[in-house]
Amino acid sequence: MPKQTIKSSGNSDDRIHKIAKAAEIYGQRSFDNYAQVRSFAETTRDELCQWLSPDHQCVYLVPPEGPFGAENYRSAAYSVAGQGYLPLKPISFGLAVRISDEHDFMRLRIECRKEGDAMYTSIEGIRHIRIPLPVEKTGLLPLFEEIYTHILEFFTLSVDEYDNGNYGGTDIGFDIMRITE
Repeated sequence: MPKQTIKSSGNSDDRIHKIAKAAEIYGQRSFDNYAQVRSFAETTRDELCQWLSPDHQCVYLVPPEGPFGAENYRSAAYSVAGQGYLPLKPISFGLAVRISDEHDFMRLRIECRKEGDAMYTSIEGIRHIRIPLPVEKTGLLPLFEEIYTHILEFFTLSVDEYDNGNYGGTDIGFDIMRITE
């Protein structure tokens, strides 16, 4: 059987330049996406800590999975950390929220997806909140309420299930760690 060749309508230099231009635009958008999510995450960390307890450092940006401590991980706090070419997709980060006076922290995985003039967030893949951009302190209140409710419900529902004899196998997968300083 004879070998078939693909016929094209243009020279190869044009095609490679079109690919390069498309990759350049993709790179610009993926960097913009990362910058938007990072700014959102840092603002959320700072304002949530003020909202929960203005007298204590109580929220840190941590990796969305794996080991973590009571510190801000900067760029390592994002799901795209260490991935050579920055992907254009939703980005996750972890919020370590202080839950005791003994320096116990609970990590929440927050996923962010920018669409138009809004940031769509998901807390642990369960609670979904739309936050208008640019982010303003008052615009974050629905997110703070959802985070607070989510953490509080974890403890109150777990205790209720224990007290009523139905607590086996209902863990919703939080990472809780005591951080020694």
